[in-house]
Amino acid sequence: QLQASGGGLVQAGDSLRLSCAASGGAFSNYAMAWFRQAPGKEREFVAVVSSSGGTYYGGSVKGRFTISRDNAKNTVYLQMNFLKLEDTAVYFCARGIAGSIMTASRGYNYWGQGTQVTVSS
Repeated sequence: QLQASGGGLVQAGDSLRLSCAASGGAFSNYAMAWFRQAPGKEREFVAVVSSSGGTYYGGSVKGRFTISRDNAKNTVYLQMNFLKLEDTAVYFCARGIAGSIMTASRGYNYWGQGTQVTVSS
C-alpha cells in the first residue's frame, strides 16, 4: 500500500516536497516512481529511483525535480523546485515490478491514491 502526501496550492516559482510512504513488502528491492496526470491529459512519467539509487527524470522536470528514497522509512520523496503552471496535476507514486529504472506505467503494479499539486500564477 502506498500513501502519497504533500500536495497543495503554491505559486509559480515555489517549491514543494511530496512524500510516499509504503507499507508491506520489501521496499528496498523495488524501483519507485512518480507519475502525474493533468485534467484531460494522459498519465505522464515524472521521475524514478531504482533499488540501487539510480535516478531518471522526465524531460519536462529534469533539473527542477529531485527524487530520493529512504529505505529505512520505506518512503520515496519528490522535491519539486521552480514550479510552473504546467506542473499542475495529480501526482501518483508507484512501486515497480522490479528494481530497475522503468518509465512506462505498465512497469508498476502498485499505485498510491494521488495528491493534488496546483501551481498558480
